[in-house]
Amino acid sequence: MPQSAPRLARKLSIMLASTAMIMGYSQMSTAIAAEPAAAKTVPAGQNPLLQPWTGPYQGVPPWDKLDPELFPDAFQKAMAEVKAEVQAVIDNPAEPTFENTHVPMMLAGETMERVFAMWGVQTSNKSNDRVEEIDAEWSPKLTTFYTELFLEPKLFARYKAVYDKRHTSGLDAQQIRIVERSYDEMVRDGANLSPADKEKLVAINAKLEGLFSAFSSKLLGDEKLYTFVTDKAELDGLDPAFVASLAAAAEANGHAGHWAIKNTRSSAQPVLQNATNRKLREKVWRAFVGRGDNGDANDTNATIAEILKLRQERAELLGFPTHAHYRMADTMAKTPENAMGLMMKVWPAAVARVKEEVADMQAIADAEAKAGKGPKITIEPWDYRYYAEKVRKAKYDLDESEVKPYLQLDKLVDGMFWAAGQLYDLGFRENTGQIPVFDPKVRTFEVYNLKTGENVGVFYLDNFARDGKRSGAWMTTYRSQQSLGGERNVLASNNNNFTEGAQGEPTLISIDDASTLFHEFGHGIHYLLQQVKYPALAGVPRDFVEYPSQVNENWLMTPEVLSKYATHYRTGEPMPQALVDKILASQKFNQGFETVEYLASAIVDMKLHNRKTPPTDVDRFERETLAEIGMPKEIVMRHRLPQFGHLFSSDAYSAGYYSYLWSETMDADTWAAFTEAGGPWDRTVADRFRTILLMTGNETDRADAYRAFRGRDPDVKALLEKRGFPTE
Repeated sequence: MPQSAPRLARKLSIMLASTAMIMGYSQMSTAIAAEPAAAKTVPAGQNPLLQPWTGPYQGVPPWDKLDPELFPDAFQKAMAEVKAEVQAVIDNPAEPTFENTHVPMMLAGETMERVFAMWGVQTSNKSNDRVEEIDAEWSPKLTTFYTELFLEPKLFARYKAVYDKRHTSGLDAQQIRIVERSYDEMVRDGANLSPADKEKLVAINAKLEGLFSAFSSKLLGDEKLYTFVTDKAELDGLDPAFVASLAAAAEANGHAGHWAIKNTRSSAQPVLQNATNRKLREKVWRAFVGRGDNGDANDTNATIAEILKLRQERAELLGFPTHAHYRMADTMAKTPENAMGLMMKVWPAAVARVKEEVADMQAIADAEAKAGKGPKITIEPWDYRYYAEKVRKAKYDLDESEVKPYLQLDKLVDGMFWAAGQLYDLGFRENTGQIPVFDPKVRTFEVYNLKTGENVGVFYLDNFARDGKRSGAWMTTYRSQQSLGGERNVLASNNNNFTEGAQGEPTLISIDDASTLFHEFGHGIHYLLQQVKYPALAGVPRDFVEYPSQVNENWLMTPEVLSKYATHYRTGEPMPQALVDKILASQKFNQGFETVEYLASAIVDMKLHNRKTPPTDVDRFERETLAEIGMPKEIVMRHRLPQFGHLFSSDAYSAGYYSYLWSETMDADTWAAFTEAGGPWDRTVADRFRTILLMTGNETDRADAYRAFRGRDPDVKALLEKRGFPTE
């Protein structure tokens, strides 16, 4: 999932969503009992967060100067600078033109962009109690500031004047696209509202920002919790390196001699997949799926209900029937019905496959009980991953523990860099220790063009979980490419939550983690390859965002990457072809589970937001909707509503979680293009993919761009075939 700092050139809703994605996973609260601690007083011109970045590569962030206490002063002064820049555009006595209105607006906000880039790291990678307080105070302030800024009537009047003359003022196609999109977006976000309704919109956005903060704080509060184990025998079946990491976590939390399983996906999933102790699996599963839903101070249900109420009020205020229609107005899918149509083409086949998978697992459980190797059980959600591994071994003679020794994190990083070089001429030269980082374990790389040697930018890699870092995996840019105002290189970052190997041992990861590594790097490639002039044409529709990253996952399992970079951490030998064959043969395995787990979340998201009357009982809505669509009882949503950060830490993915499937449909069809051309390294297809889709931002409609690449719309059959589902 990508994140990027906001720019004035983007429409208000996207800007606020991007801001919230950066801020939203931090720990914040809307209810502050006491006045926030006084911010650090910084003499004029001496706040390092406000200074242009210096050093090599066109300047890099001064991570060594990161200090939460500096941000209130930085926000205040950066807002004043933005206000002055926008006011200069408003006060320009000349007739509004593209050059004196759109161009200066696209160039405005440089200082704030740098501040947001550093604040995103502070909240997502290095959060603490003080960061929570500052975030709680400043998120609503910043939201109100930008909402009011873009609702200024005189600013809108200038945009409208340029819009009205767009076909007679000598603009080129890209400029006309910017003018039309900017005007439509401002109208869609309230520029034509009455003064009274504008005040309502400002208040709604500010309230929502506070609620997003509260949700994120509560969720992160539950994710800080641990399940402590006192008897090592309970950990039977778990990888020794993982067990060692649990012991280290327990010791760090004052429980030396015990083992601590953190309430995050990266810690819970290995337990659910490999622990032989069924009671431990159930305990860890209940803690994980119950995040935000325990009726305590971290319960998110009331917060979600209020978010839904305000979203619907805003949608109706802006002239949309539902929040889903509002959020989908500028997407490839266009309407909730189109998104639901795609999901429901896939859902029945996925549910049918789950029934087959459960039957296979139940047969193994029954056989074990009959042989006296365990009690008679019925497959429950905390059993699914565990027995799926048994089925995998029985059907494909494949055991995760057999694969993991070949998946060294550092070697796979080398592999993904090598693949990017083969496909796109991107080179990566490690320069860790030569530029500032925000954590000692962050690695950095100079990115350059392999053919010309020209610098492309810098890539930051923050791989490991730690306290103060939000869960999951994401990509962000600290500086994005544009040529308006002078060519800018790219400062891109990938952030993962892998469990670091014990001291002296390499970090070994699972196939799923390796896919995540390649996925997030696909986002990075997208931004590193971008070549646009206008930043207003840089951001792609939400349902295109995940497409480049999902395509990039495919190269992980190519023979060239596996033979060079999937080597045994002790012997150095490449992964045996027999093992590779077993992995490839099993790629369609468990696709019922994977698809249903995801699609249930996406369908519930759309049904939740495509209604005029928001539910007040969130848990009940979740239960009833899942029953309505026939959710298998052995599976839970990948993200239950009380912990669905994509939806409730910001607006970013609300009524938009479907976009992963939309993107994956294009991904499967794109991979078919490589296959049809003779293989994954075909440079003709790679060059077309790069030049038509990856380099061009949003310079043209992305559906048209895809048609230019493929010669037609994407075919969902490629997705169904990839997952092993019937295509008829």
